[in-house]
Amino acid sequence: MFNFKEIISSIADAGQKLFSIKNIKKNDLESIISLCDDLISHKGAAFGITVARDITELYQSLSPENKLSFFKKINDKYKPSFTKVNEAIENYTKSQNEKTLSDLFKVSEGKRRELFRRMNMAPNGTAIIVALREDLIRILKDNKELSELDNDLRHLFRAWFNPGFLKLAKITWDTKAAVLEKIIKYERVHQIKDMNELKRRLSEDRRFFSYFHPALEDEPIIFVQVALTKGLGKSIQELMKPTDNEEKSYDTATFYSISNCQEGLSRVTLGNFLIKRVVYEIQEELPHIKNFGTLSPIPGFADWFTYLEENKIKNILGDLKDQDAIFLKSQDLKLGDSRIIKNKEAIIKLVAHYIVNEKNEKGLPVNDVSRFHLGNGAIVDDIVVNANISETGFKRSYGVMVNYLYELKNIEKNHEEYMNNNKVIVSDKIKKYL
Repeated sequence: MFNFKEIISSIADAGQKLFSIKNIKKNDLESIISLCDDLISHKGAAFGITVARDITELYQSLSPENKLSFFKKINDKYKPSFTKVNEAIENYTKSQNEKTLSDLFKVSEGKRRELFRRMNMAPNGTAIIVALREDLIRILKDNKELSELDNDLRHLFRAWFNPGFLKLAKITWDTKAAVLEKIIKYERVHQIKDMNELKRRLSEDRRFFSYFHPALEDEPIIFVQVALTKGLGKSIQELMKPTDNEEKSYDTATFYSISNCQEGLSRVTLGNFLIKRVVYEIQEELPHIKNFGTLSPIPGFADWFTYLEENKIKNILGDLKDQDAIFLKSQDLKLGDSRIIKNKEAIIKLVAHYIVNEKNEKGLPVNDVSRFHLGNGAIVDDIVVNANISETGFKRSYGVMVNYLYELKNIEKNHEEYMNNNKVIVSDKIKKYL
């Protein structure tokens, strides 16, 4: 039975609270916490959308200092109660049924996720919560105690941004100008200087796809750029050049850039679904394209080599006696240095070692791009020196890039080998460097 007196009282209390909100000052930490209490209480059900809207508006007015205080307060205030969890475990142990199991799940989750679920009712709530996590990520390094709050947001985002809810769109020159401008802004791998450069990436021998979410209108979530080539692409600069190839004798789709657009969605896996979906789209449109692979950057390689001891460099190079790599640490090293080609074999061997043998604490490659493609079932097909002769490419990896090959018939097997056995599969041309 409903207790109408309690419902009416709740509505009256909520109405009074909403009336007083008009007088709340911006950057008011105490008020936003009070509103959060109301939102996740029974009173929140009556005026949930309005309270959620006021919370999101107040949050955006908080100073960086108060945002940090806000995160700390909700992290502690709405965390799971160990006492209640123990009680729920005891109840479930005594009587194992769906109700006691549901109660256990509810108390073990705490109230942080429910707070964000209800905040999401606000107009533009999803976008604001994604931006909120972006704020949180910036301060996580110095505030490790907030990592569980971040995990709660990631848990919610994996559901909210499930690929089943996302719409794949082919980006063309006819796409909305507002979207094209954001594409230029969000490109993370190979900078797009202006609309003319973007137009080249949308030409006949290119394909450009992006995921969109219905709650984030005209906001790309993640996008991928593909060049139609004869064999895997070996040079970013060549891929960027205008083409007059009218024969269209392409047999390969070279994925050369994939960019996560929303910082607040970092570590919410979307890229692997995007690549597999785009492979399907290209196969449907262009059945003569039989090969799929990438021309990928190696972020972190130059930094890794900078701190590598000379003895380890010699051990990695082994019998390459006529090759030198120490010059890469020279103060006079510049873009286009002729010593790079002269010592090409040594550089390839170092990169092969870095990708295949340098592991993190989980036994996986330290390089995040490698982890991404290998986890998708690709193999390390080739290492290309002077593949990116730009300042950015030189700073990342002395201009070296990697071809990862997606052999469609072996993708699942490669994925299983990598995930279950941490096995990095390489082509025969790379094996000789290991």
